[in-house]
Amino acid sequence: MTFKKVAKISGIVIVIIYALIGFFLTSAFFAIKLHITNDPGAVDFNDRYFQEVSQKEIYQNKNLKDTTQNNDAIIYYKIMVLNEYFPKNAKLILDAFNKSKNFIMAERMFDALNLYLKDNKDIQEKFDYAKIISKNMKGNRCDSNIYKWMNMDEWSVFKQAVVKDTNTIDSIAGITNVCSRLIASVLVGEQIRLFDSTKEGYKKWVAPLKILANETKISWGITGIKEFTAIDIERYLKDKKSDYYIGEKYEHLLDFKTENIEDERYKRLIDNKNHKYAYLYAAIFLKQVMHQWNKAGFDISNRVEILATLYNVGFISSVPKADPKVGGSHIKIKGKTYTFGSLAYEFFYSGELIDEFPFPKGSKLFKD
Repeated sequence: MTFKKVAKISGIVIVIIYALIGFFLTSAFFAIKLHITNDPGAVDFNDRYFQEVSQKEIYQNKNLKDTTQNNDAIIYYKIMVLNEYFPKNAKLILDAFNKSKNFIMAERMFDALNLYLKDNKDIQEKFDYAKIISKNMKGNRCDSNIYKWMNMDEWSVFKQAVVKDTNTIDSIAGITNVCSRLIASVLVGEQIRLFDSTKEGYKKWVAPLKILANETKISWGITGIKEFTAIDIERYLKDKKSDYYIGEKYEHLLDFKTENIEDERYKRLIDNKNHKYAYLYAAIFLKQVMHQWNKAGFDISNRVEILATLYNVGFISSVPKADPKVGGSHIKIKGKTYTFGSLAYEFFYSGELIDEFPFPKGSKLFKD
């Protein structure tokens, strides 16, 4: 075949290809223009359900707030019910609601699930019971804290002050294996009685600067350690025969750097710039009395109120027994009297400052 014939055939092929491309492009243009390619679609099988859901009274009420007195309870109840059948979906709704606190969106999440649950009579009956609960919920809502002493202005000042020490308390918790929230709990007992708006020192220094009250006389530092208690804590760290001995790895936690021990002890406990030793002495004491009681056969490792009471009354009153009593110093706050142990207990389980001082992963307040 000659070169001319090859060139001629190639040219014809190229022209045909371009012609076909042009034809398809033109056809596509007119098909789109004339709506020939439009998918007419279909009405969803559940369209009626979607319409009914959109007309729900709660979605039509423009004045409905995201959260009302009963709405949270309804959502949490329905989540609890759903968890019996579909725990994964229950957790997804729980996480979303806790993050947004949006009642309407939570209800819509349940509406979406009901596409698959509407024929489940058992779960629907339980969901319907939420409406009955809502109608029967009565009582006067109180927006203040049920722990009355946490409603005072001084408590707000204390929280701002202690948050500054979060890293220090965490560090001591790591060194001693004592729950950071337990350490904070005994601090609460010591500080709240000093957070008195009628006292000159509070008005002049503590409240304006949002700092912790520092004791320098009978008790020392922010955690109120007495000198003789500090000496006992140091001694028991190294006395292997003592019931308070907590182990070799802790023996050197309170070693002194100078020969003037009395002066160094005082300065380390009242140091207003660094509260490390104030928390360290407190944590070690708690661990020592816990170990003493465990050795005697009485586990108080999850008894915040007892540990706090012992912290307040000291080693001399730490006598292991089957029925320990909660108490300690009487602290008067706004006309009501509390005990040291009860204040620590109420704070620990109040949920206040839970981000800064979380609960331990297990029920025990000590890791070892």
